[in-house]
Amino acid sequence: MPLIHMTKDTDALTMRVQCHFDASVERVWQLWADPRQLERWWGPPTYPATFDSHDFRSGGSVKYHMTGPDGDQPRGWWRMIAVDEPTRIELEDGFADEHGDPIDGGPTTIMVATIEDAPGGGTDMVITSTFPSTENMQEMLNMGMEEGLAEALGQIDAVLAG
Repeated sequence: MPLIHMTKDTDALTMRVQCHFDASVERVWQLWADPRQLERWWGPPTYPATFDSHDFRSGGSVKYHMTGPDGDQPRGWWRMIAVDEPTRIELEDGFADEHGDPIDGGPTTIMVATIEDAPGGGTDMVITSTFPSTENMQEMLNMGMEEGLAEALGQIDAVLAG
């Protein structure tokens, strides 16, 4: 499993995940840039994602839904703040309605993913999520964000091998 460690800092309102992959920076970048690859790992195995739109550039937007084991389909969106190929992605992440539009007043997080050569070979990816409030952070953790992200990241090695 690529996950090295996950830390939460309630004072800084952040959750940080560090992963290591036996692949190049450019190959790890493709996990985000190619929506078909992203579908193979974004979301835990019991809630796989389908990307309905994927405008993966600074200023672009992404819409997706996940399909649960009972057929439920929670939806989400990303507002792409910065896309600096192949090393950095910054986005705002939130919940969407049945049309894929942001839910007014819904909780959002800012997520930054950095991808860089690792000392000794391979690639390190760090994902840092920043929450707007302690309540929002706790709400997302109560919804299973930590476990879901760990399960999602656990699928990446299979994507890289394929």
